[in-house]
Amino acid sequence: MSKSTSKEYYTRLNSFENFLLKDLKKDTDHIIEDIKVGSDDVYDILSGYSVYLQNNSDISAITLKQRIITAKNFLEYHDVDISPRKFKFKIKLPRVIRRNKDALNKEDIINILNACSDIRLKTYIMLLAAGGFRAVEALSIRICDIDFDASPVKVSIRGEYTKTKADRFVYLTNEIVGQLRLWLEYKYRTRRVCHIDRDNGKTITEYRTPDKEVNDLVFAVYQNTKSPSPNCIYNDFRESFAKTLDRIGKGDKEDNKRRRKITLHTLRRYVKTTISDLGYGDFSEFMIGHSGSTYWRKKPSDVADLFRKVEPYLTFLDYPELEARGADIQSKVEELEELNQSLKQHDKMKDDAIAHLSDQILSLTSRLQDIEERQL
Repeated sequence: MSKSTSKEYYTRLNSFENFLLKDLKKDTDHIIEDIKVGSDDVYDILSGYSVYLQNNSDISAITLKQRIITAKNFLEYHDVDISPRKFKFKIKLPRVIRRNKDALNKEDIINILNACSDIRLKTYIMLLAAGGFRAVEALSIRICDIDFDASPVKVSIRGEYTKTKADRFVYLTNEIVGQLRLWLEYKYRTRRVCHIDRDNGKTITEYRTPDKEVNDLVFAVYQNTKSPSPNCIYNDFRESFAKTLDRIGKGDKEDNKRRRKITLHTLRRYVKTTISDLGYGDFSEFMIGHSGSTYWRKKPSDVADLFRKVEPYLTFLDYPELEARGADIQSKVEELEELNQSLKQHDKMKDDAIAHLSDQILSLTSRLQDIEERQL
């Protein structure tokens, strides 16, 4: 399906091959033939492989389960019959431990952005926190993929780099649009470059301006190659992000000591949670690139209107805009309070009028009774 998937399956099958050679002294070809003729039991082999992984590999329960399933699928591909019912009863796998994931709030993201050591990392983290991209999806964006003339500005993501292998687009907040402009301006600035002349060995200093191509990756910095891979760029950002977390005291790791509690994927969870809490669950699925409900359909203009409603909650450092929105909200609150007071006064006047009419009715009733008594 993809290069990364093929590499992962290659690793899993190598692990299974190593087990066969070490414990059974046979390679996969001989094992398959022996299983087919009945000299080896496939369930005993898979059960032994499970024990081998638990005793010789420091891997999680879910990784162990995936390796067993891959070995099972490999044998079935080579016409080895495996009953799902027998597999379930004869091969016991450890239970997968599901741990709680740390959540980020807006203040945490602001602290991380303020602690970024360079504009490139700051722009990347802000893009993830405002758009809900997967890490490599954001790194695959080219300059031509950003439509700065649209309102709101949107970025297209190529299907080659999405998990679902489908093209999609994401709207961008005004804050991240301004940040992207700053980064691109900085990236293609005129700079002083020093290099050694190969002919005479002297150091030459000159000013150069990088060529800006529409197919350039937004976050690529050209050194030795003009065609960098998003996965290579990801490794660079992952290390820089880890150092940033350590610098502000948020670099704690999970109990298994392999993964940090806060990762680049945590920012994606923040976008999903924030939009869902506002009551737009289906729109949150659209923002992060999930299929969502098959019945949720909106026109592009309606989707843009929804995005404008959630945009303030995905804005972090644009203080003038936040203050303006806060002042606008405050003025609306004051207007509602005045309307409420007016309604209360109106209700009071209405109650007074009703009470006055009630008194008049009682007075008239009393006078009528007096007249009737006199007539009698």
